[in-house]
Amino acid sequence: MQFRGLLLALALAGCSTTTDVDGPRAFNVQTGFTPAGVALSSSMPDLVARTNPSYVTLIVHKEQGKTREAQDTLADAVTSGSGFLIDKAGHVVTAGHVAVAPGNTVSARAANGRLYEGTVVDVKRDNDMALLRLSGFGGSPVVPAASPCMASGDAIFSLGKPHAQGDTARIGEVQSMSFGRAVTYNNFGYPDAVVLRMSTRKGESGGPVFNSKGELTGMLVSTLSDGNGKPLHLAHAVSSDRIGQFICKNTSCSARWRTLAAQNVRNCPA
Repeated sequence: MQFRGLLLALALAGCSTTTDVDGPRAFNVQTGFTPAGVALSSSMPDLVARTNPSYVTLIVHKEQGKTREAQDTLADAVTSGSGFLIDKAGHVVTAGHVAVAPGNTVSARAANGRLYEGTVVDVKRDNDMALLRLSGFGGSPVVPAASPCMASGDAIFSLGKPHAQGDTARIGEVQSMSFGRAVTYNNFGYPDAVVLRMSTRKGESGGPVFNSKGELTGMLVSTLSDGNGKPLHLAHAVSSDRIGQFICKNTSCSARWRTLAAQNVRNCPA
């Protein structure tokens, strides 16, 4: 599928400092404009309860090596976004343009409202992915789907935190497993993307995308608008096989991640 004359509005922005404990998060469920909203709405409380422990919101600073006790010496936040835990060692995946560069300092807010500190381990600019390592974070890792393939019209949902809004569970559906061309922006990009029918906002980049079983199927990286800046209610996601390949290159990944990493979304049925 080809899309022409589109602009990519990316979730890039700084944000203010936060407190250590902000209380358990509550989600605003956005059903959007698709039939998938009806299919998932009744099961969303259970799906959110199962996936929420893996989801974090992120604030990224350029300075390194600062602890929470010395936060007043941190540089201003350079970006913020969303992410998800992939193992019990505290590794979190987010968008590359959220993490910016290896060595950056990260503050991550978890489901219990607590703030955890960490650093950016690696950034893959040509597929807009990044790996973080948080200290002492004991959430529940995401469970990846067995296959990266999804059919047009399949129901999906994402978790993220739009800027100036609360945590959001956004329901949508798959439009296409391929955008049909590469995308580049500000030294980041991706060779292709899963196209989702949903209206994402700035701050949701790096957020997990799940199928109707609550299994990870991708990661949000951008929202689409036309040449005049009008939202098209479409978003791009990095496919789960590419996430698996990135994870297994940088960590002692699980057997499920290794199986997923060995697949290729290009082999999915058209």
